[in-house]
Amino acid sequence: MKKSNELNLTSPIQDFLAELHRKCTADNDGDVATYIPELAKADPDWFGVCIVTANGSVYEVGDTRQEFTIQSISKPFVYGLALEDNGRAATLERVGVEPTGDAFNSISLDPGTGRPRNPMINAGAIATAGLIAGKTPASRFKRILETFSLYAGRELTVDKTVYQSESDTGHRNRAIGHMLRNFDKLTGDPAPTTEIYFQQCSISVNCRDLGVMAATLANRGINPLTGKQALRGEYVESVLSVMGTCGMYDYAGEWLYHVGIPAKSGVAGGVLAVLPGQIGIGVFSPRLDAHGNSVRGIRVCKELSRHLDLHLFNRSVVGKFSIRLKFTGADFNSSHVRTFEEGQALRELAKGIHVYQLQGNLMFATTEPVLHDVLEHVDKIQFLILDLKRVLSLNESAGHLFHSLVNKLHAAEKTVIFTHCEHLPLLRRMMKKKLADRFTEQFNTYPNNDLALEWCEETLLENTQYAHAPNFKCKPADYELFKDLTAAELKVVLPLLKPHNFKRGQVIINAGDDAREMFFLARGHASVLLPGEERHRLATFSPGMSFGEMAFLDGAPRSANIVADSEVECDLLAMEDFQALGKTHPEIKIKMFGKLCLNLTGKLRKANRELSVFE
Repeated sequence: MKKSNELNLTSPIQDFLAELHRKCTADNDGDVATYIPELAKADPDWFGVCIVTANGSVYEVGDTRQEFTIQSISKPFVYGLALEDNGRAATLERVGVEPTGDAFNSISLDPGTGRPRNPMINAGAIATAGLIAGKTPASRFKRILETFSLYAGRELTVDKTVYQSESDTGHRNRAIGHMLRNFDKLTGDPAPTTEIYFQQCSISVNCRDLGVMAATLANRGINPLTGKQALRGEYVESVLSVMGTCGMYDYAGEWLYHVGIPAKSGVAGGVLAVLPGQIGIGVFSPRLDAHGNSVRGIRVCKELSRHLDLHLFNRSVVGKFSIRLKFTGADFNSSHVRTFEEGQALRELAKGIHVYQLQGNLMFATTEPVLHDVLEHVDKIQFLILDLKRVLSLNESAGHLFHSLVNKLHAAEKTVIFTHCEHLPLLRRMMKKKLADRFTEQFNTYPNNDLALEWCEETLLENTQYAHAPNFKCKPADYELFKDLTAAELKVVLPLLKPHNFKRGQVIINAGDDAREMFFLARGHASVLLPGEERHRLATFSPGMSFGEMAFLDGAPRSANIVADSEVECDLLAMEDFQALGKTHPEIKIKMFGKLCLNLTGKLRKANRELSVFE
């Protein structure tokens, strides 16, 4: 019987795409664009389809590697760069966002201000090109080309032949440039900016590039294949908005009605469509309809929207499942091993630590249920840990709500902690801006729940009898393993201990080594780390505790690394000395074995209790 990876099974998505390509190939309506002479040379039968998910899966069929020029599909990407360079307000002063219902090359300016109606028509695109920062026209276009390459995930180039053809026949666009200069929507000589526009339209791409570029917008500006950011996430919504209302020119209304996905077309035959948070679509077929849109491209997108349920306005309820799991610090402890007495105290105190594991895309509709649930139980909460590990994205609305929650709980003398939030830079930026001088005090973050829980536990124990000074040193007679020994028995055991010091970061025990001694921690802290996973700790020990005792029970080699978290002082009990107690003082060995068994039983009960949290 063949293994599953030898069966060469194709994805059902790939099968669907292949069948869709086959069906649409039979549609030979439309004509290749001829108003730019070089475009007329395209083979009308070229046809490729590529869809790329927001998590980086790529499905393609047909002529997806055939190069063509991006043409008007360049407009939303340059608009995004203009927004980054100037901000929304300054950009809106030069270019509006209203649909026109006119053709792509229409001279559609506001009669009062001379402002182009939107950045998707040529007039708006030329004005947008004039907003790109740079000291020279060459440096401005270099930034455009580099940004396009980030979107595509590969280095793109200009088709110089098409560019020359565009420039030679671009008299109408030059007239638009001079008219924009007349209304001060371009500054200086309009000719260099018009040439930048010709160049951006002449950037060479393929169908796969369009799919990846679309998926980058679907993934809030981050290329899902390379992980590199092409556009700041807060501007993606503005780009997709003008694509949704203006991207298909005088066909935009019908497109939104039938397909319902923000899109942009180009007269070389490309169509790019974006469903936020889900997929990007790229289609290439040079046959155009009367609106200048690819005939097969429109048909493919209609079929995809209908069969894959991609219409933007046909979304299910999103707010129900943003809370994946809830538990308290009494249900699930940190990896910091506690004494029996500390553990008993925390079983009650740690009920005030509430952990919420969140998931999915956080926006208003998915964040509101979280706040509602927190505020419903706020009287029981002292520390709130919001685990964002499984959150895919977070928008400004969610950021505003979390900021408000932090403020409210801080005013009520409660602490909010965010964990696993490194992949959501917008949250940190918003908190820093809104909290200002209170940012360091109120925006508490930890890389994982374990460290956050440990900090909460330590804070709770600070006001109890179990709090210790930073350099607290445990006396050998007070070691946990010796608590049942009499004074006479201690006089037998304590002389067997040999002191040893370790520097911070020094490895105390190596996984795989033979076990020759048991360690009693007098001062400092030491952590158990999985081999090869030094950032994933299994446990942390405090003064008074023992470690390395497992090998005393089963005789097996060391199973994990133990590293000094600080300057550490230990007392070591050699294996041979412990074994000798069985002959000279068997009652002492029995008591120590009994204590070891109780410790192991406590750890097992803790593990069982914590596992029940995830049932």
